[in-house]
Amino acid sequence: MIGIELPDLPVRAALDRVVGTVAAHGTAVLVAPPGTGKTTLVPLALATETTGRVLVAEPRRLAARAAAARMAALLGEQVGESVGYSVRGDRRVGRRTRIEVVTSGLLVRRLQDDPELSGTDVVMLDECHERHLDADLLLTLLLDARAGLRPDLRILATSATVAAERLSALLGGDEPAPVLRVEGRAYPVDTTYVAPLPGERIEAQVARATRIALAESDGDILVFLPGAAEIRRTTALLDDRDGVDIVALHGRLSAARQDTALQPGPRRRVVLATAVAESSLTVPGVRAVVDSGLARIPRIDRARGMSGLATVRVSAAVADQRAGRAGREAPGRVWRCWPEYEHATLPAYPEPEIRTADLTRLTLELACWGTPDGHGLTWWDPPPPGGLTVGRQVLHALGAVTSDGTVTDRGRRIARIGLHPRLARALLDGAAEAGARTAAEVVAVLDDDTLISGVDLTTGLRQLRREQPVRWRREVERLARSVAGAEGAGDPAYVVALAHPERLARRRGPGSASYLMAGGTAVTLPPGSGTGDPEWLAVGVATREPGRSEGRIRLAAAADEALARSAASHLLTTVEEVDWIDGDVVARRIERLGAITLSEKTIHDPDPELLAAAVRRGLASAGPGLLTWDTEATTLRHRLAFLHRALGAPWPAMDDESLLATSDTWLGPELAGARRRADLERIDTARAVRRLLPWPEAARMDELAPERVEVPSGSRVRLDYSADPPVLAVKVQEVFGWTDTPRLADGRVPVLLHLLSPAQRPVAVTADLASFWRTGWAGVRADLRGRYPKHAWPEDPTTVPAHRGTARNAGRGR
Repeated sequence: MIGIELPDLPVRAALDRVVGTVAAHGTAVLVAPPGTGKTTLVPLALATETTGRVLVAEPRRLAARAAAARMAALLGEQVGESVGYSVRGDRRVGRRTRIEVVTSGLLVRRLQDDPELSGTDVVMLDECHERHLDADLLLTLLLDARAGLRPDLRILATSATVAAERLSALLGGDEPAPVLRVEGRAYPVDTTYVAPLPGERIEAQVARATRIALAESDGDILVFLPGAAEIRRTTALLDDRDGVDIVALHGRLSAARQDTALQPGPRRRVVLATAVAESSLTVPGVRAVVDSGLARIPRIDRARGMSGLATVRVSAAVADQRAGRAGREAPGRVWRCWPEYEHATLPAYPEPEIRTADLTRLTLELACWGTPDGHGLTWWDPPPPGGLTVGRQVLHALGAVTSDGTVTDRGRRIARIGLHPRLARALLDGAAEAGARTAAEVVAVLDDDTLISGVDLTTGLRQLRREQPVRWRREVERLARSVAGAEGAGDPAYVVALAHPERLARRRGPGSASYLMAGGTAVTLPPGSGTGDPEWLAVGVATREPGRSEGRIRLAAAADEALARSAASHLLTTVEEVDWIDGDVVARRIERLGAITLSEKTIHDPDPELLAAAVRRGLASAGPGLLTWDTEATTLRHRLAFLHRALGAPWPAMDDESLLATSDTWLGPELAGARRRADLERIDTARAVRRLLPWPEAARMDELAPERVEVPSGSRVRLDYSADPPVLAVKVQEVFGWTDTPRLADGRVPVLLHLLSPAQRPVAVTADLASFWRTGWAGVRADLRGRYPKHAWPEDPTTVPAHRGTARNAGRGR
C-alpha cells in the first residue's frame, strides 16, 4: 500500500516481524511503551499485507482522530483518503480508505450490525491496558465473532504495560498468542515530589508545581489534571504568566482546539491535559511533566442511585506513563503532586472499568449480541453479576429487554443511537412530547455536562443556542435526525426526567436547599444555582463526595408535580400504611413518587391485622418498657429472672430480648386487641407474665424464690430480686440468733444480707452471717453502741433473742 520512508521510531525495525506474526498466527500481542510509533506505523505496515480494510480501535475519540491525522500526514494525504476515522458524530472515510481508526464503542455497534465485519481483514486493538469498558467488551465480542463467523479475522492487541500474558491467553485460545516486544527509546527523567500545603486545593498545588517547572526546566510542560473543571480553574491561576501559552487538552474540546494542542506553538507552552494524553497521543516539545496524581473514572453508587465520574488516585503504572512523557524527545523532569512516601501506596494498575462502572449499556449490548448474561463469552474480567442484574432491571423498565433479558425492537433502536440507554430513551420519548430539537439539545448536554458551566439547565441551554458551539450543534443535529417529533420548544425538565426519573426531587421544607430524590437520596442545591426556589427539580447530574451524607446537585431544571407525575408515572404508588411512628400507631393512606411523599390521609378504619402488626413493631422497637410494670409485675419478673439464672430451664429468661421473642406467648390476647400505645399501657402485666410460669415446677416458686423471708424477730421481710444475688435488707437486731445465712433455689444461692441500723442505714453487707458474727461484728457493735446508746448491742448476737424495738435489757451488758 505504501512506499514511503517511515520515521525512525523504535517500532519501525519490528514491523516485518509484527506483520509476519499476525499473518502466520492470526492473533498476536504487541507490547510497546508510548512513543514507539505502534499506533501509527503498525497499521500502515499491516495494510501492505492485506487486501481488505485495517480497523484500528482506540478507546478515545481524540486519540482516534489524532492517529488518523498522523498516518495521513505520513502518506502525504488528507484524512479520508487512504486513512480515515469514524467517531460518534464525525466520520471521514472514502472509497479508497484502507485504514480506518474508530472508537471502541463505535466498533461494538458496527460489529452488532455486521458480526462478520465484511471487508475487514485485520483489527488492531490499541492501548488495551487502559481497560476501558467499551474496549473490554469489544475484545470479548471480537473473540466470539472470530470463533464462530470469522476464523480468518486477524486481531492484534497492543499494550504499553505488562498485561501481555493475560492478553496472549485470551487471544490464543488453546495456545497462547505470540507476544512481541519493542523497547522504547526513553531518556532519563528526574523526579521531584511536591507535597500539598495545609488546606491547599489540588489546582493551587498544581499551579505552584507548574511555576517551579517553568523556572527550573526548558521546553513545553505537560500537566495532568483529572478533568475539564480542574483545567479551567488551573488555567485561571496560571494566566498571568508572560511569554507562556496556556493550552487545554481534553476530550470535550472541539476538534480544532484539540488539533491546536497537538501542534508545536510559536512560544513556550503549558498544556493542561486529562488522561487523554497518557499514552496514545504525542504532545510535541514536552520536556517536563507536572502530575496531579488524580484521574477521573466512571463509577456507580448503586446504594444511592447515582452514577458518574469519580476522582481517584492514579495507579503506579499510570504515574510511570505520565512521567515517561517528559523523556520522549530528550532528558526531562517530572513534578509529582504528592509526598514521596505516598508513592509506594499507589495501586499497581488501574482498576478495570467493568468492575466499577454502570453496566446498563454493556448489558444492552450483550442482549443485542444474544447472550444477555454474558455466559459462554471470553472475558478479560467478567462483568459482576450484580451489575448485570441492575442493568437488566433498568433496561426492562425502559422497554429495551423482556423479563428474561431478550432484547426488544425498542431496545435495538435505543442501542443504535449510541448513547447510554437512559439518554436514548429520553431522546426517543422526549421527542414526542418536547419536540425532537429540544429533546436532542437536552440529551446532548446530559451526555456532556461540561458544555454548561452552571447548575441551571434552562439558562445553559439559552447560552448554547445563542453561541452554537460546533461540537454541541453537530451532536444535536445527529440526535435530532435519529428521531421523529414535533419542532416545538418543549420543557427541558421533562426530557431530564425521562432520562433519570429516580432523580426527580422535591424540596424537603420551605426555603430549604435540601431536596429528596425519588430514588431516596438527599441532595443539596448549591447557592447561586440560578434555578430560583422551585419546589421540584429534575436533576440531571448529582454527585456525592466521600464522607458526606447528601449529594450535590450539578445540573438541574425547575419542574413541578404535574411534570413529575407524567414523566415518572411508573414510580407512582398508593399504599395503606399502619405503622408505629413517634411512639404510637399511625394509620395513613399515602401516595408516593418513589421515595417522595405526595399526599397522606388518615385512615379511620384500618385493617385489624395491620394494626396488630404495627403494635408488635412498636413493642419490638421500644421494648417491654411500653407496658406498665407495677410493683407486682416487676417483682414477679425479677423472681423469675433469678430462678432462670439459678436453675435454668424450664424457668424462663426475663431480659428484654427474651420477653420480646416470646411476646405472642405471654401477651398474645392483649396484643390482639391493642390498637395504640394507651392499650399497651392498660395491660395487666403481672397477669400476662404469669403465663410464662412453667408448670408443674411453678408450684414450688414460693419455696424456691419466696417474696418474703421470716426473720428471727418474726418480721416477714421482702427480698429484692433485682439484685444478683437477691438482697435481704433487715435491721441487724432482727436477725440476732441466726447463725447461718438463708439460702434460695434449693440451697444453691445464699441471700446477700444488708444489715441495717435502727435508722435503716446500712452497717454491714454479708453473704456469710456466721463469719460476720465472728470477725466483723465487734467493729460494727462498737460503732452502733456510740450512735445508738439506748439499744442493746450484745457481744455474741447468736445467743440472744432477736427483737424489733429498743430491747435495752436484751442480752448481756453493753
